[in-house]
Amino acid sequence: MELCFPAVRCTLPSYSSRRRTVGRGIVRCGIAEPSGMPAPMGQKTKYNDGFFEKAFMSLFARKMEKFGSGKGDDGKMKWYDYDSFVEASKKVMQGRNRKQQQEVVREVLLSMLPPGAPAQFRKLFPPTKWAAEFNAALTVPFFHWLVGPSEVIEVEVNGVQQRSGVLIKKCRYLENSGCVGMCVNMCKLPTQDFFTNEFGLPLTMNPNFEDMSCEMVYGRVPPPFEEDPVSKQPCLRDLCSISNPSAPLCPKLQG
Repeated sequence: MELCFPAVRCTLPSYSSRRRTVGRGIVRCGIAEPSGMPAPMGQKTKYNDGFFEKAFMSLFARKMEKFGSGKGDDGKMKWYDYDSFVEASKKVMQGRNRKQQQEVVREVLLSMLPPGAPAQFRKLFPPTKWAAEFNAALTVPFFHWLVGPSEVIEVEVNGVQQRSGVLIKKCRYLENSGCVGMCVNMCKLPTQDFFTNEFGLPLTMNPNFEDMSCEMVYGRVPPPFEEDPVSKQPCLRDLCSISNPSAPLCPKLQG
């Protein structure tokens, strides 16, 4: 994984939410809700982001902003919060079709890796059950800043039961953007493609637009876009600022 730093800071408000059980794959970090869990559907979850979370947001946002504005990086460090990170993603969407948006995310991800990293990943993590389970376990603690709390779950891959699934409780990216197109074009499809084609480890992501949860399955080959249920998903009309209520499906999924 390209963002595996050991000193990830988890800032939790109460004992009930301070739960980090690596063996069971449960990590809840940064949630500022009294329950220690994401807010109910229709409410925006409050997070208490620490230094490392903000550093990751800023790094990603600066890369995204470069494509959104067309201007090069001036070398000055600018700090972003999560809302600013989402806004930078929205700017990337403007004037680009679905495939162009995915290509931008691919370029951003590649720009964050050292030369030869994909080839090295393929050597270290061939598409085996162990590799799939190992990457699922890594995803939970190291990507909570991006997607919120999650846990490792058992899934079926090619008829075999294995713990290579990750259940995201309520995706922070979808919750903050409220946009189906951003979820699919800027997260789901490019992430699936990056792991499957660049890293050689298949990954399928299944977002649930009813409760904003998402299931990630390492080791499972993703279906073609035309056969994926998300290709028929309408806008989240009450949540998306750029939605088209009259369209049968999200306009950002076309083209």
